[in-house]
Amino acid sequence: MTQLPLTGTKVIDFTGVQAGPACTQMLAWFGADVLKVERTNGGDVTRNQLRDIPDADALYFTMLNSNKRSLAINTKSPEGREVMEKLIREADVLVENFAPGAMDRMGLSWEHIHELNPRLVFGSVKGFAEDSPWSDLKVYENVAQCAGGAASTTGFWDGPPTVSAAAIGDSNTGMHLLIGVLTALIARDRTGRGQKVSVSMQDAVLNLCRVKLRDQQRLEHVGYLEEYPQYPDGKFTDVVPRGGNAGGGGQPGWVLKCKGWETDPNAYIYFTVQEQNWPRTAEAVGHPEWADDPEYDTAAARQPHIFEIFGEIEKWLADKTKYEAVDILREFGVPCAPVLSMKEIADDPALRADGTVVEVDQKGRGTYLTVGSPVKFSDFTPDIKGAPMLGENTDEVLAGLGYDADTIHRMRAENIVL
Repeated sequence: MTQLPLTGTKVIDFTGVQAGPACTQMLAWFGADVLKVERTNGGDVTRNQLRDIPDADALYFTMLNSNKRSLAINTKSPEGREVMEKLIREADVLVENFAPGAMDRMGLSWEHIHELNPRLVFGSVKGFAEDSPWSDLKVYENVAQCAGGAASTTGFWDGPPTVSAAAIGDSNTGMHLLIGVLTALIARDRTGRGQKVSVSMQDAVLNLCRVKLRDQQRLEHVGYLEEYPQYPDGKFTDVVPRGGNAGGGGQPGWVLKCKGWETDPNAYIYFTVQEQNWPRTAEAVGHPEWADDPEYDTAAARQPHIFEIFGEIEKWLADKTKYEAVDILREFGVPCAPVLSMKEIADDPALRADGTVVEVDQKGRGTYLTVGSPVKFSDFTPDIKGAPMLGENTDEVLAGLGYDADTIHRMRAENIVL
């Protein structure tokens, strides 16, 4: 394959922090020319957040903006807006995640953009949908997790709602927007017209919580949820409870201690009791008699004893590392996995080999690790490159729009560009 799939697609990345940049970075990985438009006074705020090396762009920025170019410009100035309008006329996609109303105040409403370039696909991330009563709220990752239903169903039943370390509010929303943008580009190929694609963080989180919405309706119909640890002896209210580490999909599961858990906070495995595999599971953990015992031989019979079962399995695990345990259990078809730390993920040779974890050279930093494309293709592997320095491509972008060197020099002197 000589060209990446999105080669020739011009994207204006008018985003910051995580949700929008996650979407546009993936577009860049797949071949689009992604131009990140940034403020002249510091650029994307994540360039300076959580720095580990003084005066170098933070990993927060570099890990979300690889393979892009950077234009630093004051879009609030008349000349800056003129540059933006020229870019829009030539672009295929514009993605933004400003606060509600910010684009309108810049004079770059969807209606105006659509008039400038009817073929452009406009991607927009907001915390809440436009018609939500909370549409004016500022939203970050954990706000979205709470508003989308995830936090209320995460954690243990005797504790408060808990947010996830996974960026289901930010990066997840970016991936949803990516799907929408690519769909709109396919539609444009048929109709010749671009359209606005909107994704709210609340909606994107809820989309990942559909099984909990399923459980809410089941609870209202029967009054209990048999796969939750609260069944059969605990009390259910009228809302989906927090289930700890329960599987939630009809196959009981739990995080269990392995050898070394006293000193290693991640010496655990996740163990699933798969109904159709019960006899082999019982054999694997040294209790073959469970397979025919009426107290254990069906899922309904096991549920009242599920924590006794897990306790016995932990006894079997006591002299086995998590890796040793998984190696044994995989031979018996038991769905399980070690609890991997971020250090183990970073050092995993298989993840390195298939491009899930990659080393990248970055100006001002040197080599660092980042996540590569989670999507694998038979015809190409995305080549992950460094993120741009602030305004690194300003001159070439302006020259491409027809500005001469003297004009660019003047604009820089007047702080219109950097």
